[in-house]
Amino acid sequence: MKKSLYLSLLACASLYATVDENATQVELQKQKAAIQKLQTQLDMLSQKSQGTLNTSASFSQNAYLPDIALILNMSAVARDVNNTAYENMAIPGFIDAGDAELPFNKNRGFNLNYAEVAMHSSVDPYFDVFAMFHLHPNAFEIGEAYVQTTSLPYALRIKAGKFKSDFGRMNAKHQHAWHFDDQPIIYKALFGPDSISDAGVQLQWVAPTDTYIMAGVEAMQGSNDRSFGDVERNNLYVGYMKSSVDVGDELSILAGVSLAHGKNTTTNATDVYGVDLTLREQLGAYSSLIWQSEYLQRNKVVDGSVKTHTNKQAGLYTELVYQYNNNYSGGVRYDAITKNDVDLSAYNGVNTNNLDKYTAMLEYKPFPMSRLRLSYSYDRTKVIAGERKDINTVMLSLNIAAGAHGAHDY
Repeated sequence: MKKSLYLSLLACASLYATVDENATQVELQKQKAAIQKLQTQLDMLSQKSQGTLNTSASFSQNAYLPDIALILNMSAVARDVNNTAYENMAIPGFIDAGDAELPFNKNRGFNLNYAEVAMHSSVDPYFDVFAMFHLHPNAFEIGEAYVQTTSLPYALRIKAGKFKSDFGRMNAKHQHAWHFDDQPIIYKALFGPDSISDAGVQLQWVAPTDTYIMAGVEAMQGSNDRSFGDVERNNLYVGYMKSSVDVGDELSILAGVSLAHGKNTTTNATDVYGVDLTLREQLGAYSSLIWQSEYLQRNKVVDGSVKTHTNKQAGLYTELVYQYNNNYSGGVRYDAITKNDVDLSAYNGVNTNNLDKYTAMLEYKPFPMSRLRLSYSYDRTKVIAGERKDINTVMLSLNIAAGAHGAHDY
């Protein structure tokens, strides 16, 4: 290394031989400092590789400071139903009038949907910690806060705290990571806007195979009262298996099956089954086509006037998104309630068939951390003031992410 140093100094000296002597000396000092810095880094790497580096006296808390991101989501909405009527809408068999939770895009006019503060940090060689705080105009909530293991053997991983379940394809995604600004109707009907998100523990295992296969189980509190809600004890258990395969260099296929079993507010059983399929075709360096679909069915045992009975309800969504390049994309989505075997006598005289919704969107991203999205939806799933109401909505949304924010799954 010393020979290399002297050769470098001689080369620098001859290079600047015709330059003012003082300037030459300054440049030589810079070269010496740079070489010394590189030598120190090489020595530390060598000691680390040999296991002789002592870091106990050189611990830096800065290395463990959390990554912090701020996400802002807002929208301007034009809807042919006034705000009061929209707040009191119902979805027959799923959501009674006035019971809908509407944290996103609620008002005709302008909405500051939320600010999300996301934090992540490595705790030590064994744990990472994550937290997502949601700040709504009139509320503050802990969206997620959990620890996750990083060094378990046999490709195992444990998560504990409050988190969004990995049930299905859509459940674990945050609103700003959706391809469309509105939640799929079947998710809204079965789980509400937060989907399955609760305190609990998760265990996942990745099979040691060339094909990606992941199996997971979760035990959660089950406070979601849309489908569960027996609060006397933890009552919700979730299991799933997911896989993905690559067909050639451009096509990826992801598929999964999921089951959620819990107790509802009548302390009877609720089972929700899910099947999801996603195909992604890479058309170019920055161009792709994504087709994503899910089907969910709920079997909910409830008490009747004479005996218990099972309400069977199901629905699906399917969406196609074309990304033209890094800046522009567009897509369409179809939602439908496909099964609604429940007592609908409260809607006597109202057509409760063909509950579906159509959505189209165009998206512009001037930079990866900012997004403008224009969308139109035609919603035929709502009953307002005792009448079936078809709702037209035009929306312009803006999403901004600042800080250290990880990439989302497609």
